[in-house]
Amino acid sequence: MPIKFQCSLCGKKIEAPDSAGGKWGKCPGCHNKVYVPQPLTEEDEIKLAPIDETEEQKQKQLMHETFEITREILLEKSAPEAEAGPAPTGGSDISEEKLTEIIIRYLRQMANGDLDEAQRTAELIIPHRRKAATILDAFAHSQTPDPELEDIPRQVLSGLIRNLKTRIS
Repeated sequence: MPIKFQCSLCGKKIEAPDSAGGKWGKCPGCHNKVYVPQPLTEEDEIKLAPIDETEEQKQKQLMHETFEITREILLEKSAPEAEAGPAPTGGSDISEEKLTEIIIRYLRQMANGDLDEAQRTAELIIPHRRKAATILDAFAHSQTPDPELEDIPRQVLSGLIRNLKTRIS
């Protein structure tokens, strides 16, 4: 009975005579050197155990429980943000000056590395996306930065403005 195997490089199915078992040969497809495995004997054949249906059910149940627990953890993690309620500055009735102050505070916090504070400040900006985008565009096109931000290098400030604009989009 011929030995049937596949080339490990090109995947071509190869049939070799029993006498070639344990030797090296050439793949007829890619002409690379391949090892011809020994022919299988009755002793080499591995008998598989029957599938245990109860074990399969246990495995499915564990996977389902893992999925549910993961989902609950993810929902729990996002719950405080959802329950935070409206931003203290209200809905769309914030003045442009007040929003500009908040944006400047955010940019200053980011430049100083106060990331947690900047995160909280960004939450105040997000509800006012349109107004904030207009203010950020004005900052980006301005030749001279706001006096409170003039010590931040221009490229860094531009990156922070782009980052916030992307975040609120």
